[in-house]
Amino acid sequence: MSAASIPAGGSANEAVPRLLGTELLEAGLVERSELDEALAYARRWRVPLGRALVALGFLRPIDLYRILARQLGLPFLDLRRFPVDPDLLDPNELDAYVAWQAVPWRRIRGRTVWATTEPQALLARLALRHPTTPAVVAVTSTFDLLATFQRCFASELTRSAIEDLAAHDPDCSARTVFTSAQLVAGWAVVSAVLLGLAVAPLQTILFLNGILLAAFLASVAFKAFLATAGAVLPGVDTTVDRGELDALREEELPTYSVLVPMYKEPEVLPILAAALRKLDYPLAKLDVKLVLEADDHETIAAAKALGLEGIFEIVLVPPSHPRTKPKACNYALRLARGEYLVIYDAEDKPEPDQLKKAVVSFRKSPSNTVCLQARLNFYNDKENWLTRMFTLDYSLWFDLMLPSLDRFGMPIPLGGTSNHFKTSVLRELHGWDPFNVTEDADLGIRLAQKGYRVGVIDSTTFEEANCHIGNWIRQRSRWLKGYMQTWLVHMRKPVRFAKIVGPKGFLAFHLFVGGTVAAALINPLLWVTFLTWITTGSTSFETIFPPWLMYPSILALILGNTILIYLSAIAPVKRERFDLTVWALTVPLYWILMSIAGWKAVIQLVRCPFHWEKTRHGISKTTAAEIAAAKFGATA
Repeated sequence: MSAASIPAGGSANEAVPRLLGTELLEAGLVERSELDEALAYARRWRVPLGRALVALGFLRPIDLYRILARQLGLPFLDLRRFPVDPDLLDPNELDAYVAWQAVPWRRIRGRTVWATTEPQALLARLALRHPTTPAVVAVTSTFDLLATFQRCFASELTRSAIEDLAAHDPDCSARTVFTSAQLVAGWAVVSAVLLGLAVAPLQTILFLNGILLAAFLASVAFKAFLATAGAVLPGVDTTVDRGELDALREEELPTYSVLVPMYKEPEVLPILAAALRKLDYPLAKLDVKLVLEADDHETIAAAKALGLEGIFEIVLVPPSHPRTKPKACNYALRLARGEYLVIYDAEDKPEPDQLKKAVVSFRKSPSNTVCLQARLNFYNDKENWLTRMFTLDYSLWFDLMLPSLDRFGMPIPLGGTSNHFKTSVLRELHGWDPFNVTEDADLGIRLAQKGYRVGVIDSTTFEEANCHIGNWIRQRSRWLKGYMQTWLVHMRKPVRFAKIVGPKGFLAFHLFVGGTVAAALINPLLWVTFLTWITTGSTSFETIFPPWLMYPSILALILGNTILIYLSAIAPVKRERFDLTVWALTVPLYWILMSIAGWKAVIQLVRCPFHWEKTRHGISKTTAAEIAAAKFGATA
């Protein structure tokens, strides 16, 4: 196809086009059985036949669009051989190009030729924009169009992924770690403490001890309240029953975008592909984007080698700083086509009905509900001690605490995966913060600060629990550093934040986000003091811990930790995982690791706040079995 062969005017061939199925059968591109099956699904899903064929893996996208062009009497454009004229592209129109699935290609004899995957819809749109100028269109493939967007708008996509939040809402960006006001306040506190130690050292130490103990107890008490409410109160869990799912009409379901950011983890790709194929959602209405780093050649090669169906598209993120998951997600967000959007990690296995549950939950929730968090748990929980501890941790967090935060209308720090969004609002808020290394928790709090609601749905995504201590500490230190960033960001204007989320939401933010960090940092200090006093029998502690403070502190420390052990023990009961409850007795050892990660996070917050410590996946023996099962299922 050359530029000269594009017709100068008109649109589709005015003759009645032959049926697409007939064209495909005569070209030998599909079998009759495949065509019949795809026709049935196309009617059931109410989508074009070609989209059903591609989604079911019966037809390559490029073959579909070549036949579609012939059927409509339009030229087909291979945009790799005949690229667009970059002078015709307007970066400000990128969102329109993506929505229309079209791009201006070249000017021929004074008229703009558009390349599109949806020629008839584009003709209608252009007729509204330019009613006196007949449109000239050609057909291209979805892959060519996506590649064109990335090739021609890489700079714009990268710029917006990194800069938009900081430019449009700087108070909510972690790009500035400490504001001037926070630095002044911090130095004031440090100066006051130093002055107090110089003038009245004993009283100052007693005061600091009391503050630390109060912070620890407040965090424990609040988590105990949330966990108890999550375990016993009726109505805490927002459920979607089978009848509500059965009442959904598949032809009315919206397009759902699935973003899967990955970096150097080719080995777990089969798990992801198998899990997404099992989703109980019309395949032709899935917009799945594997978000890969452009220089991660091994994962790119693995993705291409899988021979994924047409619902899978690869988005390549050019190298730039910061190299973080939220930046990659922001890059892909501009290219997403779905009304709703969900984030999954590469090793995730969401329950098949999760997307439908999200749709039902969105429809029956208040209109300001713009995000739903699914629960997370692990498929390798029995592998070793660490995976059991991690499972207890997640069970407490996602099965008990987050539903309680939802129930009581408090801000919810999101987990790192299985967050379902209304795409339009996510774009309105400029996506994730590329400078926050726990971008999910930050986004959950930012949604609350903007007056939106985050809910929790009763669907679980299973993933790989960290089974190596070093890998776990890297991951947890990143999470805790991100919690510190989140607390600093949202405390820039605390009065405004408090007015929006209310007193209980403001308190919950401090106790849940700030308290999680404080507990990790304070708990070992209290235990070291207590154990030293017990083992040495020294009376020197009475100077800074007089009996009137020492004994209540010891009682509070033991009681607080006993409560946390108890909460860890009851957390898996909700899933009837009684075999895990006894392991809660070893949770104090897990807290030692948490404290190591916490103090590492403090150091990194000062030295390298935006450094993303990569968590290795695919290292579990169970994951190896999951990969093998996924590959077998794909070939069976």
